[in-house]
Amino acid sequence: MLQNPKRYTITAALPYTNGPIHIGHLAGVYVPADIYSRFLRMQGKDVAFICGSDEHGVAISMKAKKEGVSPQEIIDKYDGIIRKSFIDFGISFNNYSRTSAKIHHDTASEFFRKLYDKGDFIEEVTEQLYDAKANQFLADRFVVGTCPKCGNEEAYGDQCEKCGSTLNATDLINPKSTITGETPILKSTKHWFLPLDRYTEFLTEWILVGHKNDWKPNVYGQVKSWVDGGLEPRAVTRDLDWGIDVPVEGAEGKKLYVWFDAPIGYISSTKEWAAREGKDWEPYWKDEDTKLVHFIGKDNIVFHCIIFPAMLKAEGSYILPDNVPANEFLNLEGNKLSTSKNWAVWLHEYLEDFPEKQDVLRYALTANAPETKDNDFTWKDFQARNNNELVAVFGNFINRVVVLTNKYYDGFIPSPNELTEIDEATLTELKAYPAVISSSVERYRFREALGELMNVARLGNKYLADEEPWKVMKDNPERVKTQMYVALQIAAALSVLSEPFLPFTATKLSRILKNDGKLKWNDVSENSELIPAGHQIGEAELLFAKIEDEEIQKQIDKLEATKTANLAESKQPEPQKELIQFEDFAKMDIRVGTILEAEKMPKANKLLVLKVDTGIDVRTIVSGIAESFTPEEIIGKRVSVLANLAPRALRGVESQGMILMTTNAEGKLVFINPDADAPNGETVN
Repeated sequence: MLQNPKRYTITAALPYTNGPIHIGHLAGVYVPADIYSRFLRMQGKDVAFICGSDEHGVAISMKAKKEGVSPQEIIDKYDGIIRKSFIDFGISFNNYSRTSAKIHHDTASEFFRKLYDKGDFIEEVTEQLYDAKANQFLADRFVVGTCPKCGNEEAYGDQCEKCGSTLNATDLINPKSTITGETPILKSTKHWFLPLDRYTEFLTEWILVGHKNDWKPNVYGQVKSWVDGGLEPRAVTRDLDWGIDVPVEGAEGKKLYVWFDAPIGYISSTKEWAAREGKDWEPYWKDEDTKLVHFIGKDNIVFHCIIFPAMLKAEGSYILPDNVPANEFLNLEGNKLSTSKNWAVWLHEYLEDFPEKQDVLRYALTANAPETKDNDFTWKDFQARNNNELVAVFGNFINRVVVLTNKYYDGFIPSPNELTEIDEATLTELKAYPAVISSSVERYRFREALGELMNVARLGNKYLADEEPWKVMKDNPERVKTQMYVALQIAAALSVLSEPFLPFTATKLSRILKNDGKLKWNDVSENSELIPAGHQIGEAELLFAKIEDEEIQKQIDKLEATKTANLAESKQPEPQKELIQFEDFAKMDIRVGTILEAEKMPKANKLLVLKVDTGIDVRTIVSGIAESFTPEEIIGKRVSVLANLAPRALRGVESQGMILMTTNAEGKLVFINPDADAPNGETVN
């Protein structure tokens, strides 16, 4: 671990531009990275917080094919949506670039060419999966099949999302092309490989020995598993029509593999930022006094801890990451987040339903961050954290302090009298919090750090509750001046310490206190006075508003509608039954009828006893539809009846036929009845 670095290069995983950003992305990568960057800036550190859109993945081509547009249209559309979401949620990148930018194409091509000229690649003709019907080689995500390690039948050609194994497309059992559904064939093609096995000793020494005690166990464990399992050469090129051309002769029609080109996007984005700011980019990537930290999700560990470091090592002039604090996954209401299945809370939609509540979501996601294990986001927990913590603790303290200051002193901060032991102890405890929170942030324990921030607000609430200035004011107004002065110091501290976690709230609180954000992080522990006597604050404003049950139910209903739609889309028709002859069908006497009466069968949850006019008679039919319909709603319903079905006794009632039913897209029972007004007794032929 690098101590006292001159500068920090902080990267956040490049999001694919095949869809918007959802809460899983925010919780896993972008909020933690933003907290860390803001925290460092507040201490005056030199920070380059870098990101950009990943626009060359196969996911882009798949989305373009699905929507019938060009890949360029896809990346332009989602790059705009993603950028706006990041701005809206206060993700404070120093630079957000695109891998489609010329500076990135040039940087990635130069990087490849340098390794190529040094002889660091293996050039090899291999057999790859080829879709003869589509007349193209199949990139990883254009192949699905059975995972050889866990048996998941929907594994992709590069990764099984069920067990997390990284795969090659040729590893899949029973592979199928997602383009045509055909079984692909093997066809020879030339590619360039990075020989990862050559870097086994380096990776072992650098990570398994050097970072055994400071890297997160989930990251360290995954790296160790890969290294212990034996590293193999990894292709850095692909047969694709979308991406960066492989810059060597004999590579026509081939592109750089996205996982070679994407992490280089951090470097090209830094170059873009440095050029704009008039800085030299190289110290941020090549100076040993720079601390490089990658924020990613656990599905990217292998690329950021094995493949990209091997690339940097091969190039020779770059520093290596000091840490890769990867998070686990965030689930949504008990199910895995899924862009393709629309099982997500999209950031741009969230702000439509909860305007100006960015910090509420940032808070809920950080408080429930999947730092050491997969966690579950639920709307009820989101509501509880807002109402019971942000409103009842943080907001309540600030509101009481500001209201009382305006009520007693017209908003002017009173001069304190002699401090009591309680006052001294409270202010001493306050001074300890910057170091406590810093310790957690520097160890990438953001959930723990947020808990300590809330303890500052609890300190303020406890002080007011114990001191009760509203009661003391009657008999000892001079004492209240001191009490309010102390409480206002805590409020000022909160305006500083909350900034990395709740930036919009910190800005609003600074505006209320009229301290213009001039305070720095270390001022809280080093200054005896954070907000001076005689300073006038503003009027009270609610920092947080209670979220009602109706608002939460609306979100739950939206997810239920998504679940229903997914079930309908995934529902497969039953296979056709064995062939019958016309004579077999002709034996069935199907009549148009009308339900005249209906009642529940006693002691039977599923059965209704119906009286049906079949046109040839009125008969009793027992039907297992009681869980789908009430007796009242089906009286008068037009139905199709299998009239010549042999009678059958059900719970002592003879049923003389069968009502024909099917299910709709949502799996609900529906009646089969004639479109036209056919009279009872007409036969269905």
